[in-house]
Amino acid sequence: MALTKTFLSTCPKCDKAILPHHICAHCGFYNGREVIDVLAKLTKKEKKKRAKEEAAAHAAHGPEELSKK
Repeated sequence: MALTKTFLSTCPKCDKAILPHHICAHCGFYNGREVIDVLAKLTKKEKKKRAKEEAAAHAAHGPEELSKK
């Protein structure tokens, strides 16, 4: 029995590694839609940290980059 290589893709919203055709555990998005509310399950301190990370990731993608397709 041989081990097989696990193929990973990246989440288009937060750029974290995810399995193909799976919901991103970091941001809760799948196929461009929010499927689960990840922040609802976190504590207040974790919510602030996650919101800050998402704001920084969103700021990294400037308007010029978002307009390109």
